[in-house]
Amino acid sequence: MNSAVMKKTMYWFVLPALLFYCLFWIFPILKLFQYSITDYNGYVQKFNYVGLSNFKTLFHEEILGLSVRNTLIYTFVTVILGNIVALAIAFLLNANIRAKGLYRSAFYIPTLFSAIVVGFIWSYVYMPEEGLIASFLHKIGINGIDTNFLGSYDKALYSIIAVDIWKNIGTSTIIFLAGLQTVPMDLIEAGKIDGAGRWKLVRFIKIPLLATSVTINVTLSVINGLKAFDYPFVMTNGGPGTSTNTLIYAMYKMAFTDQLFGKASALGILSFALIIVITAAFVFTLNRREISA
Repeated sequence: MNSAVMKKTMYWFVLPALLFYCLFWIFPILKLFQYSITDYNGYVQKFNYVGLSNFKTLFHEEILGLSVRNTLIYTFVTVILGNIVALAIAFLLNANIRAKGLYRSAFYIPTLFSAIVVGFIWSYVYMPEEGLIASFLHKIGINGIDTNFLGSYDKALYSIIAVDIWKNIGTSTIIFLAGLQTVPMDLIEAGKIDGAGRWKLVRFIKIPLLATSVTINVTLSVINGLKAFDYPFVMTNGGPGTSTNTLIYAMYKMAFTDQLFGKASALGILSFALIIVITAAFVFTLNRREISA
């Protein structure tokens, strides 16, 4: 009897969290759908319903295609390059080396800083004439290289992608490292007895057993890439031109600079749908491979 009464009363402890969830998550999403079919400017509460004209306008404008392209490039590079580098670092930090704990801490430190701080620091690193990279190249006698990374239409997007990878690589490395710690030594010893070298041990034993870690890291990287906003906002302000305009940044600029909240809400819905579809496809594919492995 007491246990049954206790279980019922425990539901009351969920109520405050549920109210906050509905107020700050469910309600804004519902308002987003409402504003997407209006000409709401974000300030005047009197607005007109315009149907699907915001969506039609977006599909006819160039900004949607550019933002999707930049976002997909951002996501692809961060997922592939970020996880490959993190996996390589995890294997190195899992080896028998001196000061292993120190190296692990050093690789994780960048994740402790906020994206805003990291963005400002790397903006100075990328400065054309007096930045860290330009100064280092001058010191070692390499001149004539264009170091205006953030001012170049072709280099700016990849420059901020590199910063994103540097910032988040510690988290991915720790997850891979945790996965490597769970690899049974019996399998490693059995592989060595069968004559398997280092590469075969990695290829046929360690990497297949890291399937769960790969799923987690790829999923986090995909979500992080698709909602990229911090570094385009802090480091390039979407420029030069529209070269670093991501979906979330385009939505922000549309709402708070152009005061087109209705149109920005429509872009938000399209972005939300794109993130859901791509993330679900990645998770479903990786889970199937994880089960088959």
